[in-house]
Amino acid sequence: MILVTGGRGFIGAHTVRALLDLGEGCVLGQRAAGPPPALVTEREVRDGRAVVEPMDCTDLGSVLAAGKRHRVTGIVHLAAAGMGASAPLEELSANAAGLFTVLRAAQEWGVGRVVVASTIGVYAGVPGPALREDAPLPVASPHAIPAGKKIAEVVADVAASSGLDVVTARIGAIWGPLGRPYSPFFAAPRLVHAATQDIAADGGVAGTVAGTVAGAAAPAYAEDAIDMCYARDCGRALALLQTTATPRHRIYNIGGGRAVANREVAAAIGRAVPGAEPALLCALFPGRSPAAPAVDACLDISRLRQDTGYAPEWDLDRAVTDYVGWLRAGNPR
Repeated sequence: MILVTGGRGFIGAHTVRALLDLGEGCVLGQRAAGPPPALVTEREVRDGRAVVEPMDCTDLGSVLAAGKRHRVTGIVHLAAAGMGASAPLEELSANAAGLFTVLRAAQEWGVGRVVVASTIGVYAGVPGPALREDAPLPVASPHAIPAGKKIAEVVADVAASSGLDVVTARIGAIWGPLGRPYSPFFAAPRLVHAATQDIAADGGVAGTVAGTVAGAAAPAYAEDAIDMCYARDCGRALALLQTTATPRHRIYNIGGGRAVANREVAAAIGRAVPGAEPALLCALFPGRSPAAPAVDACLDISRLRQDTGYAPEWDLDRAVTDYVGWLRAGNPR
C-alpha cells in the first residue's frame, strides 16, 4: 500500500483518489482524526483499499506503527505544519522533523519510492518565462514556505544519493474541490466561491459578488497571472510520479504549463455561471498589480510529460465547470 501523509488534506485526498484509480491501496496518514475525504468511496474503505491511520510525522514511533499494520510499499509525503499556525522557525523545525521521520521510516520499510512535495515558490528570483527543474535556485526565499521546501529538497537529494529512491515534486498553484476558498497567492478560488455563493443564495448572480471578492483579501488585478493546476490533475501527476517504474530525474514540476490571468478565470466562470463575469470583472482591478513580475512565469512540465506520460486533462473551462458543480452540490469547499 502507498502511504500518503496528509492523505485527508486537499492535495492528499486527490492523490489518494488518483492512486486508487491506478489500482493501488492507500494508507491515509493524518494527525487530526476524522473520516476519509469525500473523494474516497465507502466501498473502498470497507474493502480496506483506503485506510485512515492516525499519524504524527514528527514522531517516528507514530509513523512506524502504521508499518506494523500495513505493508507500505511507497510514500507520498504531503503532510506539513499549518501555514501560519506557528512561528516561522517552529514551522520550519516541524516540517524538517517530519521529513526526516518519513525518510527513516522509508529506510526501515525498504519502500520502493518516496515522493516529497516542494513548491513553485522555490523559483522566486529565477527569470522566466519557463521555469525548468535544472535552473539554479537562489538561497534566499521571500516566504517561510519556499524556505522550508528548499531545506526539504536538499535533504531529499542527500537521501537519494544515499540509496533511497526519492523524487521531489515542485507543485504549482493548486485549486479545486476540497481546497481553501481563499488563497493568499492567487485569486481563482475566491472568484469561484464568490460566484457560487450568490447562486446558492438567490439562484442568480447578485451585485454582492463584487463586494465579496473585493472584501475577501488584497486587491486582485485582471492581468495578474500564475501557473494554475487543477487539483484532480495534480493528484494524478503525484500518483504517476509514485508509480512510474523508472523516472529519469529526481525533481519534477507539476503544473498547468502556462500562466493563467485572473480575467481568463473570470471569463471561464461567466461561461459556467451565466451573468457572473461582469460582476467578477468589476471586482478585479484593471491591469497588473504593482508587485507583478515583468514576465509571467510558468512551470515547464516537459520532464513530467516525457517520463510519466502526464498531460493536464482539466483545461480552464472544464475545471471551472467541475468546481462550480462541486460547490453547487453543497460541498463547503
